[in-house]
Amino acid sequence: MEYQANDYSVNLPAEEYIRRFRDTDKFMKSCRECGNFGCSWACPPFSNDTVEELLQYDSVLIVVTRMIPERKDIPLAEVYDFMRPERLRLDRMMLDMEREKGGRYLAFSGTCLYCPEGTCTRKSGNPCRHPESVRPSLEAYGFDVGRTVADLFDFEIKWSCDGYIPEYLTIVSALFYKEEV
Repeated sequence: MEYQANDYSVNLPAEEYIRRFRDTDKFMKSCRECGNFGCSWACPPFSNDTVEELLQYDSVLIVVTRMIPERKDIPLAEVYDFMRPERLRLDRMMLDMEREKGGRYLAFSGTCLYCPEGTCTRKSGNPCRHPESVRPSLEAYGFDVGRTVADLFDFEIKWSCDGYIPEYLTIVSALFYKEEV
């Protein structure tokens, strides 16, 4: 499927991003209602205090990718297949930066890219098969990505209302990192 993808980014202090865009109660409620809650290594509940983990970093790089499909008749059921090439590209880029800067990458929400659906080892109590690649989403850490995009990038996330993907799709990723001395 053909599309145009544009990346946008902004850096800001990690503490400011956490203060302005984190609403744990709202997003944990949504997470608890999701079928992946406790069933995927990328989803809550987590054993660590996520805010304490992120407060060890000075800065956050937010990367927003907007995908504009050439066709307007792509069924919503195909959204993850449609987004897969960009998600893989972003994962590679952000994971490289995570390793380079020693930070913490939070990925786009949705299905895991690395195990077939329904085969995550978490339900059986076994370790993740791909810990070097799997990362939780910003929403899983309680962040409001809709408000992030609107306030920091001045456009909105579009949602489907007719069974087809909207005029564009938005992928939001973040890298929390320490400032270099």
